[in-house]
Amino acid sequence: MVFSSNAFIFFFLPLTIWGYFFLGEKFRNSFLLLMSTIFFAWSQPHYLWIIILNIIINYSCALFLGERVKWQRKLTLVIAVILNIGILIYFKYFNFIVDSINDFLKADIAIKQIVLPVGISFFTFQGLSYVIDVYQREVSIQKNPFKVALYILFFPQLIAGPIVRYGDIEAEIDRRKISLEDFSDGLQRFIIGLGKKAILANSLATLTDSIWNRGVEENTVAIAWLGCIAYSLQIYFDFAGYSDMAIGLGRIFGFHFNENFNHPYISKSITEFWRRWHISLSTWFREYVYIPLGGNRKHVYINLIVVFLLTGIWHGAAWNFILWGIWHGFFIIAERIVKNCGIKIPEWAGNSLGRVYTLGIVAIGWVLFRAANIGEGIDYLKTMFGIGLGEKPGFDVLWYLDRWNVMILGISIALSSGIPQKLAAKAGEKCKAEKWLTIQRVAALTLLYFSMIRIMAGTYNPFIYFQF
Repeated sequence: MVFSSNAFIFFFLPLTIWGYFFLGEKFRNSFLLLMSTIFFAWSQPHYLWIIILNIIINYSCALFLGERVKWQRKLTLVIAVILNIGILIYFKYFNFIVDSINDFLKADIAIKQIVLPVGISFFTFQGLSYVIDVYQREVSIQKNPFKVALYILFFPQLIAGPIVRYGDIEAEIDRRKISLEDFSDGLQRFIIGLGKKAILANSLATLTDSIWNRGVEENTVAIAWLGCIAYSLQIYFDFAGYSDMAIGLGRIFGFHFNENFNHPYISKSITEFWRRWHISLSTWFREYVYIPLGGNRKHVYINLIVVFLLTGIWHGAAWNFILWGIWHGFFIIAERIVKNCGIKIPEWAGNSLGRVYTLGIVAIGWVLFRAANIGEGIDYLKTMFGIGLGEKPGFDVLWYLDRWNVMILGISIALSSGIPQKLAAKAGEKCKAEKWLTIQRVAALTLLYFSMIRIMAGTYNPFIYFQF
């Protein structure tokens, strides 16, 4: 089940909201846990045991980290890491490893029919962060297994994040305030995310697929760049839309999740880009990999290589994802070297050229990310730069730029710049509170109406990050 589906919007969400507010405070956690279990099991009931096993492992290991001697605590943490990562490796990377061995060693090891459980990368990292934080004594041990289960299984962030640290919602799991303001703001945030997904991301997906599916031999330089730009915007509004919906849903039920995106396409460097893109994942790798390896104190460049190699691997079991991670890591390290050398860049160049440079690097990276394999990615990049063009392109670029696509591209570029949001904030400051509230509600209802039209018209497609 996904947020932008009829089943969720017309059945699951209304039922969950009604039951949550109908029941007394004593039963709300139990009800949310029940509905979250149904949400996960909706499409993969035979894989429910995996997340239950994940909960048991992390609850038990954290519980054992109580008043133990040092070596017992370290051993428990090692066991927790091995079990969590071991399950993730089997379900997500086993066939990739076997394929790679077969290719490099000319072996013939049999491939297993393994279906990837939805959201396994997210709930694995989330559960593991709880155990590590308990080990580091940053959070207290939760002795109630059902509260640990709710933390890991809570449906708004279960499938595609953001990755929520236990300490961020520890108090709210035990006791949280329910307010009309939170409910209203949460619902509005959910509708904004739904609009990003149903109207923008899905429309961009249609444009992107129509270009990519024809193959590079059918493309011109202009068409290839259009496909790259469309996908760059699609993946942003797809994932940012999901995050908005997750944050909004959490707020409806009294939980306050941290932001996961902050207009990454206005970044002036790749370093800044990763402070703005998928913030919860960047934070996870910084806290649990980069800093433990030594952070900025020692082996900085090696630490960065490890982090971005793992970032690529986390996103997918394929060499093109690994190359994508290395691609970003290379420029992160290059920027660090330039900074350490004391090279000063004029402010005008840092702002203007910095944004152009960052967008270019990110766009090229998205080609590697979108491609089925490294070969396809390289062929697509060749077309973008006028190398190895097909003799008979299928269409001219204007064939793809009909009125609808031009409008969607324009709105997407404007919103990704953050300018409309700033203008809206300034308008809100000048308007009276009641008038501005009315404007917001009318805008939200209008956005909901058009989003539902798109969903009912059958233009829905799964979230990109579901595969991770």
